[in-house]
Amino acid sequence: MPLSDKEKMVALISNGIAVYSLYQERDILPENTTMFDFILKAIPEDLKSELNPELIDEVFEFVSSAHSS
Repeated sequence: MPLSDKEKMVALISNGIAVYSLYQERDILPENTTMFDFILKAIPEDLKSELNPELIDEVFEFVSSAHSS
């Protein structure tokens, strides 16, 4: 069964958060790059209609709480 666009978006956001964190840890992020901007650049154009700040926040919150417990 193929992934829905929303499931693909969640996977991409989660991956974007992980890469952003890794770049931040290694101090190799471009200057003044926010996590939202970083994720926005990583999302393919055909899926951007599914992207919204609330979904990014929700995924970030879930990932953060899952790793802290």
